[in-house]
Parts: sequence; C-alpha cells; structure tokens
Amino acid sequence: MNPTFHCLPSRALAIAVLLAAGAARADITVQQPWIRATVPQQKATGAFLTLRSTEDTTLVEARSPVAAVAEVHEMAVEDNVMKMRQVPALAVPAGRPVELRPGGYHVMLLDLQRQLKEGEEVPLTLVFRNARGGRESIDVQVPVRGLNPSSNAPGHDAHRH
Repeated sequence: MNPTFHCLPSRALAIAVLLAAGAARADITVQQPWIRATVPQQKATGAFLTLRSTEDTTLVEARSPVAAVAEVHEMAVEDNVMKMRQVPALAVPAGRPVELRPGGYHVMLLDLQRQLKEGEEVPLTLVFRNARGGRESIDVQVPVRGLNPSSNAPGHDAHRH
C-alpha cells in the first residue's frame, strides 16, 4: 500500500476536526465596557457593557481580581418597588445585542478589595456557555468612570473575535 494514500484518511479526519472546532466557537464581542468608580470603603459597584454574539450563547460567570464576588444581577420593578436580584445566567441571542446598563442587567462586583478610581482600568473575565455546553472565557480591561453620570458616556470598545 502506498504510504501517502494510507495517511490520507487520518489527515482528512484531523482537518475535519480542526474545521469543526473553529466553526463551533462563537464570535462574542464586548462593547463599551465601564465600571462605576467608588469612594473609599465602598464594597460594591457595577460593571456595564454590551454583548454581541454570532451564535446563541449564555453569560454564566464573571470574575475580577478587584472583587471577592462578581455576579450578574437584574434591576426590575416589582410591586412598584425597584429590586435587584442575582440571575444565574443571561442569554445572549445570536445577532441581538444584550445591554448590561444601570437600572437593568449588570455585573455586580461585591466585597471590593480596594477603591476603584476614575481613569484606571480593571480586569474582568466573562465566561460564556454555548448551546453545545462548551465554555469560553473572555478577558476585558474595563475603564473606571466617574461617579458623575455625565462622565459615563460610552466610547471605549473591547473586542474578541
């Protein structure tokens, strides 16, 4: 048997596996991320951003070295009272932006290790689960914006393709 032809099936299989692995990965983009600055001794703040994905995915976890705990939360009105609650996962439908913003969904950074000052950047890791159960982590450097709402205008994008 010709050794060249003998290797073709295994090479074809390897190429097919590599192509399938590449096709299975969602193109997730993080846009306009920012974290609200804190005052000394403050133990919590919010991170805000817009998520986009080329396929259905779910935000299942967030982490940052500046906080002991990072959770996805939702602000919603219940019985005429604004309430905040943790959500275990946040769906990111293919082709539709999902905004994490003040007064809505956001990443809550709890038990802060230090004050977060305007102008610095804070690392934030977002973990996603795709429809096949695979997980993907995205690391973002998030600018800290001032306590004054007018200083929180969007303008900084972070992308991962």
